Amino acid sequence: MALATLHAGSAEATHALGRRLGRAARAGDVILLEGGLGAGKTVLVRGLAEGLGAAGEVISPTFVLVRQHVGRLELVHADLYRLESAAEVEGLGLLDLSAAGVLAVEWPERWPALAEVATAWLRLEAGATRAERTVVVRSAVPHLAAALRG
Repeated sequence: MALATLHAGSAEATHALGRRLGRAARAGDVILLEGGLGAGKTVLVRGLAEGLGAAGEVISPTFVLVRQHVGRLELVHADLYRLESAAEVEGLGLLDLSAAGVLAVEWPERWPALAEVATAWLRLEAGATRAERTVVVRSAVPHLAAALRG
């Protein structure tokens, strides 16, 4: 069951949604981002990083698996797309890496145990045009739910 369904009419709107999350984020937050290739997950993480005050370019960690960005809180950005087992994901130590910061995980379905620690779980879906997105909020703790509402 979805907590809310949001419409982002452009890449900028998806980015702004992430920025609001970043401004509201607290140490220990775990944000799960589901969606197919090109759904806008990394665009949202760019906004998240900006909201956290992280400097530098935010690109998908598809091939390196994990990227870290320093801001008000450290952002640990993981992409689990290329991993095939929970053991591979556990070996990354994501929860330890991000304990004092924020963890954003693309393709969280590769490690179902993340659902137990998620503070927000979003599914991004393509909209009617190339830039439009529907963001289904599957779950969110109060401070992140408020940020998502704007």
